[in-house]
Amino acid sequence: MTAGMTEKTDKSHNEKAPDRRAAQREARLKLALKANMARRKAQAKARGMDENLSGAGPEQSSGNMEE
Repeated sequence: MTAGMTEKTDKSHNEKAPDRRAAQREARLKLALKANMARRKAQAKARGMDENLSGAGPEQSSGNMEE
């Protein structure tokens, strides 16, 4: 009867290890996703500023040619 109890204890101990690893992996992925989204947001913001700066020039010059 003690051997059966030991097996159950061993199984529950072994089941916790993959859960812990899965939780650690999920936490790493969450951090990586957050960093990636912040980087993309910064890139999009920089592109928007570049387009506004470079976009304003051609619009004004094309507007002047129509007049």
